[in-house]
Amino acid sequence: MSAGISLAVLLLVLGSSIAVAAGMLLTGLVLNQVYSPMPLTRMMGELAWSTTSNFILTAIPFYIMFGEILLRSGIAERMYNAMVQWLSWLPGGLMHSNIGSCAMFGSVSGSSVATAATIGVVAMGEIQKHKYNERLFLGTLAAGGTLGILIPPSINMIIYGVMTDTSVPKLYLAGFLPGLVLTLLFSLTVLIACLWRPRWGGEKVSTTWAERWRTLPDLLPPLVLLLIVVGAIFLGLATATESAAVGIMGALAMTAWRGRLTLGMLREVCEGTVRTTAMIVAILIGAFFLNVVIQTIGLTQQLGKLIKTHELTPAQVLTAVIVLYIVLGTFMEELSMMISTIPITTPLIIQAGYDPVWFGILLVLLIQTAMVTPPFGINIFVIHGIRARGTLSDVEIGASPFVVALLVMITLICAFPEIAMWLPRAVG
Repeated sequence: MSAGISLAVLLLVLGSSIAVAAGMLLTGLVLNQVYSPMPLTRMMGELAWSTTSNFILTAIPFYIMFGEILLRSGIAERMYNAMVQWLSWLPGGLMHSNIGSCAMFGSVSGSSVATAATIGVVAMGEIQKHKYNERLFLGTLAAGGTLGILIPPSINMIIYGVMTDTSVPKLYLAGFLPGLVLTLLFSLTVLIACLWRPRWGGEKVSTTWAERWRTLPDLLPPLVLLLIVVGAIFLGLATATESAAVGIMGALAMTAWRGRLTLGMLREVCEGTVRTTAMIVAILIGAFFLNVVIQTIGLTQQLGKLIKTHELTPAQVLTAVIVLYIVLGTFMEELSMMISTIPITTPLIIQAGYDPVWFGILLVLLIQTAMVTPPFGINIFVIHGIRARGTLSDVEIGASPFVVALLVMITLICAFPEIAMWLPRAVG
């Protein structure tokens, strides 16, 4: 009942079109008044400080700045244009370029929000220009952005590795193949939709093989930065935050080499970083407050106990955990959901005989699903904010086919665990 009431309150608050951070705070206040015997609002100051001063979270502004540099320097735009030349021949045209660019940009940003925001800014003007189905186009950006936390480096994998004492390099290796398969599934979703409704695919972009070969070097900078960032972490030369800082230096060096490094560009980078970081931190503060309220009233703990006390088989435990995350993902922010549930679900999964590295990848896929699932899919809000017009439901409807693709990927990785485990076992 408390879960149902929590979801109903959050739906009502977010449906009133107020800011997401304020909506989550207000939901926490309502649940606190109804269920909690303690005035949890008195801890708001300490909660805000502990959230914003968390060392792990300092990687977020670095990765955002990384993405801003790639965007402002023109590297992201050139990468996107190169993807257009190579992928626009497919039914769906630039929507495949959206997914491919998100996959490549996500491989160096480590952040789903940064990936969705950066590629969204570059691609948004193409909707009207080439007469695409706007909802599906927006859905490719929201869903494609989630690839940023599956394809290494990934902030979420780092958090999971730290909390469960699991090897982060192994998690990174385990994420490569699922990331590739999910990218293909997203493109297949666009392909099926545009074969079913050809007019959704917009106007064809004409190109030649000469143009394709000419733009190929524009794909090299993201690949070089990927080797720098992931290689430093994998070889144990740097932490996630340090590798992000090294990536920033590499991006600045490439920008200077191309003659785009100016004071004006740096000012825009810093302003964009501050704005995006402030938005994310505000949402995190609201999410952590709501998370504290939910834990205080015992909602998460009771769901965990429900799984533990029924003596379920390994398959039943896994199914229950998947359902738990899908339900929680409809009204909890991704980071808060991870932090509050990992101590409960991971021991259950390991006790059931599943590999913690494999479960880390499954958890990231479940988090990805939550990021594009209404009402609180953060990537939905990011793309809607960039669009700056229309209704939120347009992005939600456009993202729904990709939620199905994510569920298919979750099913595949449960049925065939080697999709995630083959590479770590081959290397280790």
